[in-house]
Amino acid sequence: MPPDLDPRLTPARPDLADIRLRGQVEAERFVEGRPARIAVPSAPLRRRPDVAAGLDTEAVMGDAVTVYDVRDGFAFAQIARDAYVGYLPEAALGPADPAPTHRVAALRTFVYPAPDLKRPPIAHLSLGAAFAAQAREGEYWRLARGGSVFAGHAVPLGHTEPDAAALAERLVGTPYLWGGRTTLGLDCSGLVQLCLESAGLPCPRDADQQERALGTALPPGLDGLCRGDLVFWKGHVGMMLDAERLIHANGHHMAVAVEPLAVAVARIAEKSFGAVTSIRRLAMTADLAETGAFTPSTAS
Repeated sequence: MPPDLDPRLTPARPDLADIRLRGQVEAERFVEGRPARIAVPSAPLRRRPDVAAGLDTEAVMGDAVTVYDVRDGFAFAQIARDAYVGYLPEAALGPADPAPTHRVAALRTFVYPAPDLKRPPIAHLSLGAAFAAQAREGEYWRLARGGSVFAGHAVPLGHTEPDAAALAERLVGTPYLWGGRTTLGLDCSGLVQLCLESAGLPCPRDADQQERALGTALPPGLDGLCRGDLVFWKGHVGMMLDAERLIHANGHHMAVAVEPLAVAVARIAEKSFGAVTSIRRLAMTADLAETGAFTPSTAS
């Protein structure tokens, strides 16, 4: 694969590639992918068609995907939200239509077989999962693909959270999971991606991609930081809650945790990722800081 193409984002193998890559990569054949959508609560995306392969990321219900090949129970596919490429379980895929109308805004919610909280749930959905609402039945949405979700746990698809850092704080204690991006388990960049997307900001999947794509770099140093600023190390990212405190999913706590930035910087420099590589400020962070539209958190 040419060095200027990121293999994480390039739907190409030696035997097969996206037809749009003709002339850019070598492959035995080029195909036009077919649209599909994740039809289960969550689906692991792996770099190889093997259940023992490491987890690269996760797709959640409602995510649009493009499928290029299906073989032995795995689909070679690309997730639309961040262009990540890999192998999804074939059983996780459903038709592209109907498109979602709502997304889950609670940390988790149940899917019931009927609009009745006393019925045994048939599934659970994570924050950010999306569904097509067919009709309102009392306090529940009836899903076009079956089942009912409590309406108070969902918002229209275009709704955005006003403060990404506040959403991150709600996720404190979520277990660390390499490749995780649901509220059952998150990695560092999965936490940032989930929170920024909920706030209406498209976000790449991995920390190195986020560092290149998001915001503007601040001058070196740890002074003058604001809520929502992103702090990057090689292979790691966290979000500032105020001028001193960092929230991040990390393998030291094995959870989403809040700690003083200075403590995290010292520990990380000594044990794992080295020194801070950059601090980046998002446009929404700068806007909030300028207008005083947020109050620094006092959570610990």
